[in-house]
Amino acid sequence: MKNIDQFNFKNKRALIRVDFNVPLNENFEITDSSRIDAAIPTIKKVLKEKGAVILMSHLGRPKNGPENKFSLKHLLPYLSEKLQLEVQFADDCIGNTATEKAQALKKGEVLLLENLRFYKEETAGDEGFSKKLASLGDVYINDAFGTAHRAHASTAIIANYFSENKMFGYIMNEEIINLNKIMVDPQRPFTAVLGGAKVSGKIEVIHNLLEKVDNLIIGGGMMFTFIKALGGNIGNSLVEEKLFTMAVETIQFAKDENVNLYLPTDAIIADDFSNEAKQSVSSSYNIPDGWIGLDIGPETTKKYQAIIDQSITLLWNGPMGVFEMSNFENGTKNIAMAIAKATKEGAYSLIGGGDSVAAINKYKLQNEVSYLSTGGGAMLEYVEGKILPGIQAIESE
Repeated sequence: MKNIDQFNFKNKRALIRVDFNVPLNENFEITDSSRIDAAIPTIKKVLKEKGAVILMSHLGRPKNGPENKFSLKHLLPYLSEKLQLEVQFADDCIGNTATEKAQALKKGEVLLLENLRFYKEETAGDEGFSKKLASLGDVYINDAFGTAHRAHASTAIIANYFSENKMFGYIMNEEIINLNKIMVDPQRPFTAVLGGAKVSGKIEVIHNLLEKVDNLIIGGGMMFTFIKALGGNIGNSLVEEKLFTMAVETIQFAKDENVNLYLPTDAIIADDFSNEAKQSVSSSYNIPDGWIGLDIGPETTKKYQAIIDQSITLLWNGPMGVFEMSNFENGTKNIAMAIAKATKEGAYSLIGGGDSVAAINKYKLQNEVSYLSTGGGAMLEYVEGKILPGIQAIESE
């Protein structure tokens, strides 16, 4: 794999695609800096070797050109503080200002370009736009795993202009190494825990995992599509009726592959989608009309904990219930704690997807699991077995 440890950046301008798509509050202050923090080691490697750094990223989803709330200038104070130097800013990512500032950059200096997505050409993967970005640097580093599944100008097309001098940063390198621990010859038993609201975004993930795992644990809102497809009564719980056939076929496929597919046997139900709602424990196959399943039940939680405890490789994507509400967080919390316990006892655990990572952080377990993936969509597509454009662009000659 082409990574930055194999390169010396002395007197080079390194154009780094980072993922600084961080949440901001109404005062444009960063509320979760983890994506910026993760990119610091790659930036510092270039600076340490007397190179200069040009950073490019997107922020949010601007619709029609520049918008103040999506400007990367809001990140300057924090980024400057983290790097302990004054980060320069170009109020455009291409054009005269960006070019002049990039060319004037001295070794040990950092320039942050304005939001790439102020141009529709970025998401369109436009060749001309890519070429203009490429002209700013001598070396291209992709360290934005969260966008590696997109064939955007700055994540894939740009690499065409750096035949030799293109490489992965530390984040991308670590993501690939850790994902390969579960996708290539994992230690067994291998258990995947899938949750979240819907099955629809995870059909291919499930099918690809069924060819690799020993146990597939299902939780979250997606469980009710399976349960209803099997003839269960799910009350007013979330369901995707168009996927009933797929759900039944998936259960049969698991049997054919000798995979243990587990569905919740009980659920925490409520008479309204609210933390203050009246609640009860019910069989997940016999939820009364008007009631909604909002978490896995105690019997299921205990069963899932036992399976996790016996596993050597663990993948978790998606919460077990509405963990943002304190009355419906127990399933997610207990699964998170079970994964941390198994990790402490020698298992390898990879957590991916925004909600799962948020849960791990909420319960302060981030240092008690093996790896937290920075890219939800990219991680899922990698697990599906897809070739990610951002990875392919670096690996191809």
